Amino acid sequence: MMDEQWTIQAVRDWGDWQLEPYIHEKEERSAQIDYLLTGMMDWDYSQLDNNRYTILEDEKRLRFMVAVRAIKGGLPVQYALGHAAFYGREFQVDRRVLIPRQETEELVDWILKDHSMTEALTVLDIGTGSGAIAVSLAAERTNWQIVASDISADALDLATENIAKYAPQVKVIQSDLFEKIEGQFDLIVSNPPYISEDERDEMDESVLLYEPDLALFADDDGLVLYKKMAQSLLEHLSPKGNAYFEIGYRQGQQLQKLFADLPDVTVELRQDMSGHDRMIKVSRR
Repeated sequence: MMDEQWTIQAVRDWGDWQLEPYIHEKEERSAQIDYLLTGMMDWDYSQLDNNRYTILEDEKRLRFMVAVRAIKGGLPVQYALGHAAFYGREFQVDRRVLIPRQETEELVDWILKDHSMTEALTVLDIGTGSGAIAVSLAAERTNWQIVASDISADALDLATENIAKYAPQVKVIQSDLFEKIEGQFDLIVSNPPYISEDERDEMDESVLLYEPDLALFADDDGLVLYKKMAQSLLEHLSPKGNAYFEIGYRQGQQLQKLFADLPDVTVELRQDMSGHDRMIKVSRR
């Protein structure tokens, strides 16, 4: 095969051959290969299919092969590619941050449906990671004033690159939850670490090996950061303001009660597309 011309289809076949011992499902192998190629070529899937017999230049062929060998070692395809799709944009990602998930897109969608362009809101994103939430909100609502915070300086370095690309108006601050946050915000959003240590056995090995523990796991059955945020939430949430949280699928009832115990708030629990408890909105009356 090494003597053949390296068309798109040829590297697809090579990738499939390389990954077969490691990813047994054909559909999953094809999905990862095509995700890698569309990302490298900046194509959509229709363009990829229409260019199956296009010759791949050496630099991209070598990049593809290096990425496939990394995936063989367990590296998630998004890290191998160096970016991940989120809410219609490509965000730089590496092992400093979590890979953005579809469930978090649903959280962003909920916020945008609740608040129109006519509202000039102040927004705080706690635990911004790659900046996916803050950037998506800022790009869709250009009149919002958004602050993105994270405890990790490494994560903020990467978030700053994504912010510079899509939404340079977003401000960045290093803070442990509300520790260095001043003032009140009309909207607070957070997708904090919420996985309990006892859920490790249920998780994909590549997540455990490559994604940062700091952004995944939390004490007290995954609830500790919500409890800390609840203590200071009303100090930083404006009257009539709303706070949105992504949550673990086992945590809905506990967190609904936790936030409902705050004075003068209403709490809404919402499920994701799979029917799992996934998001909470706390509205200040």
